[in-house]
Amino acid sequence: MASDSVFAAVVRAPEDPILGVTVAYNKDTSPNKLNLGVGAYRTEEGKPLVLNVVRRAEQILVNDESRVKEYLGITGLADFNKLSAKLILGADSPAIQDNRVTTVQCLSGTGSLRVGAEFLARHYHEHTIYIPNPTWGNHPKIFNLAGLSVKTYRYYDPATKGLDFQGLLEDLGAAPSGAIVLLHACAHNPTGVDPTLEQWEQIRQLIRSKQLLPFFDSAYQGFASGSLDADAESVRMFVADGGECLAAQSYAKNMGLYGERVGALSIVCKAADVASRVESQLKLVIRPMYSNPPIHGASIVAAILKDSEMYREWTVELKAMADRILSMRQQLFEALSARGTPGDWSHIIKQIGMFTFTGLNSEQVAFMTKEYHIYMTSDGRISMAGLSSRTVPHLADAIHAAVTCST
Repeated sequence: MASDSVFAAVVRAPEDPILGVTVAYNKDTSPNKLNLGVGAYRTEEGKPLVLNVVRRAEQILVNDESRVKEYLGITGLADFNKLSAKLILGADSPAIQDNRVTTVQCLSGTGSLRVGAEFLARHYHEHTIYIPNPTWGNHPKIFNLAGLSVKTYRYYDPATKGLDFQGLLEDLGAAPSGAIVLLHACAHNPTGVDPTLEQWEQIRQLIRSKQLLPFFDSAYQGFASGSLDADAESVRMFVADGGECLAAQSYAKNMGLYGERVGALSIVCKAADVASRVESQLKLVIRPMYSNPPIHGASIVAAILKDSEMYREWTVELKAMADRILSMRQQLFEALSARGTPGDWSHIIKQIGMFTFTGLNSEQVAFMTKEYHIYMTSDGRISMAGLSSRTVPHLADAIHAAVTCST
């Protein structure tokens, strides 16, 4: 009997709000069902995509008989770390040239954030981190569990479906000196709303004048605009001023390496000797957590980044993914316009990246799931990558019906 179990008092935990969408979708038997909750790229046919350049790199690795399956060091694959820092900070970054950057390989973006958070909880004088409202659902959990106190700053304005820039400046301006600030490098999740370069410059000036510590989450470099350099501009701006910052990188989206869990944490310091000491402490965070990272995914990334031909091939494939998402935005906007759906839907083409914050409320989302078998998170966030030219009309019909019924 269950009551005999020493775990009998364990209560059932709620489904993860994002992963739970897929669970519900999988149970639905409708042939018209559509999953727009998943944060992973899909082709026009609705299938997962393995990049050709990734297959090429894997083939090279498989055929290399000198490769072994030995443990990596605690900080991971050296080539991968060096190339990852160059990718986000720029090949000519003075911080890299001065050896002021320490980079460690981690378990994708989530692991990179967690390692960075644990390091800050142990070695940084301020334990409060300000995160945007809203933000990715895992962010507050990661930072709380690492021992940081989580507060929010205003970010999204529901009225304009754009950036609440004034609110952002006010809240960060009121933050205590030294507080940590989480910033999405590009393609803000879940809203798809990014500051302009001019706004980024104002944010940088405020953060530096208040001596706040920026912690970037870069999950979509190259995937937002199709340009690796443009999508890293915000981070490079903060490194160019000589100040310190952290950056968590993920190769899940931009190389399609979701299940390989490939990520990196870079900490930019004031001096080379500080960076060296920081790395020694990062090892003490990682060793009891997972000891050392996996070799396969990092080897794929390193092979692509260090070969100029494969790198070029990657940028072409990456731009094709970004362009397909831009096309889905345009098609959905045009489909809603053609139906005369009440409201202004221009935010769909103004927002950027994998996700669109539609502005639909939880009742409208529930209606669309029940009547149209369309699945998304209750806050109205949809993954544009889950759409195709074939399914855009179905989604537009559902949004039109949901909005019309509730107005």
